[in-house]
Amino acid sequence: MNAPPKLDGSDTPPPASGRVPTQARVLRKLFLTLFLRGRTSRGLQRSGAPGSIGRKLFLTLLIYALFGCFGATFAGRPVFALSLYLHAITLMFLGMFVAASAGEVLFNREEGDILLHRPVHPRTLLWAKVGVLVEVSLWLAVALNLATFVVGCFAPDGGWRFLPVHAVSVALEALFCAGSVVLAYQLCLRWFGRERLEGLMTTAQVLLAVVAVAGGQVVPQLLMRQGRHVHLTSDHLWMAALPPAWFAGLDDALAGSAARSSWALAAMAFVATGGVAWLAFGRLSNQYGAGLMALAEAKAPRTPKGGRRWLHSLVEIPPLSWWLRKPVERASFLLTAAYLLRDRDMKLRLYPALAPMVIMPVIFLMRDAGGGTGAFGVAFAGSYLALLPLLSLELIEYSQHWQASDLFRAAPVSGPAPFCNGSRRAVLLLLTVPAILVATLITGVLTRDPARLVLLIPGILALPVYAMIPCVRGRAVPLCRPTEEAKSARRALTPIVVMLLAGVLSGLAAWAWSGGWLASFLAVELLLVVLTYGLLRSIAARARWSPME
Repeated sequence: MNAPPKLDGSDTPPPASGRVPTQARVLRKLFLTLFLRGRTSRGLQRSGAPGSIGRKLFLTLLIYALFGCFGATFAGRPVFALSLYLHAITLMFLGMFVAASAGEVLFNREEGDILLHRPVHPRTLLWAKVGVLVEVSLWLAVALNLATFVVGCFAPDGGWRFLPVHAVSVALEALFCAGSVVLAYQLCLRWFGRERLEGLMTTAQVLLAVVAVAGGQVVPQLLMRQGRHVHLTSDHLWMAALPPAWFAGLDDALAGSAARSSWALAAMAFVATGGVAWLAFGRLSNQYGAGLMALAEAKAPRTPKGGRRWLHSLVEIPPLSWWLRKPVERASFLLTAAYLLRDRDMKLRLYPALAPMVIMPVIFLMRDAGGGTGAFGVAFAGSYLALLPLLSLELIEYSQHWQASDLFRAAPVSGPAPFCNGSRRAVLLLLTVPAILVATLITGVLTRDPARLVLLIPGILALPVYAMIPCVRGRAVPLCRPTEEAKSARRALTPIVVMLLAGVLSGLAAWAWSGGWLASFLAVELLLVVLTYGLLRSIAARARWSPME
């Protein structure tokens, strides 16, 4: 018999297998395609569209694999000590990636306008999105652990079983990261309601990013203090509260010493991951649909009391009025400031990504203060925070309102330089200056030596150069690019690059401090900064708009 005609009048033949794909399969394929090709057709060519996550993130995965080679320094250690380090680093990078990208993946306003009108169960939609998120996390985690898979096989108590066991523990860790972020959203919605969801989502992501970075730094310090052998004993029961120890226990129980404490930690890994998955993707999955509806509802803009907004009045008062003399730069400054302070999507993407940059210097300061030195930690705090505008300007480029940025090209300016300057100054004033002031206060409290505050100067001097780098070739135009999950995965490379740059500069500053020639070092650095800043500013001023297609 002939198949009945379709209601839409199309004559597309059914699949060769005769099976109709399920909603979950179709949605997962859709979100994977969005990840690979982006959310806009501008500049997209079918022949050049990547067909897999590996092709899309090849460079990112390669750098992750190279960075993972540092795990080879733990060669010769028992399986538990090696796995504890590996899972700590993996949890830190996966936590930063998931916390920075989960907001735009799970709560995209454009998707809500389409999918909320279709008979799709919230659990099905949630599983499809989380499936892609976990798959990308697995690619990143495997690349990060690629070299150490071999190292674990040659551990004193290891063997070939380390390969499959560690692969399973890494997969559980990726599922645990994604589930924890989703669970945090759903608990915020359940406990505090729709009205406060937007602000609480940002707070939850920031806290998760801080916990991931802190956990990734605590474990390496523990390994350095305990030496080759690290075990869960009565004196170190607090280790059972660290998620990396759970998954390391799984590796050690099945592919290492098989100690009783490792079996207990392995059980905690399965119980914690299963509990998080059950709550996030099963028990509380209906809350996800309520959250989508809450965020999709249009809200009337609140009119400020007393007429004009305080920021508009502030830019007309010296010294800001002197700093923002040109109208285009002032308009770009106000637009960027408005998005930094009020836009939900911007806050979900920006502040969780910046949270690790704020907590990392504090960790180094606490570590060096406890050791009685503090020179490198103080220099690292200044050098690391000085890179904050570089990351911020890269993130401010992306917005769900990117189509409106085409109006920038209609402005009576020759290129994107004025827009970049306004955005750069907003980031410096609203984000960088407060972070530097807080870092100075924390440094003074932890070191208890005001003389060491001079070690913050090398990083602060380099700040104008770092802030100008994204403006070269007009790359710092605010809100001009569509949000894409793949860009979130690539942005996970930034902490690695930032850490290396900050480490080099802070190491030189600490060396100059110990040698007594810090003043000469600062003079040379100031000269290089002035020359480099002038060169970058002239290059940015000559930049022109790139083709739209």
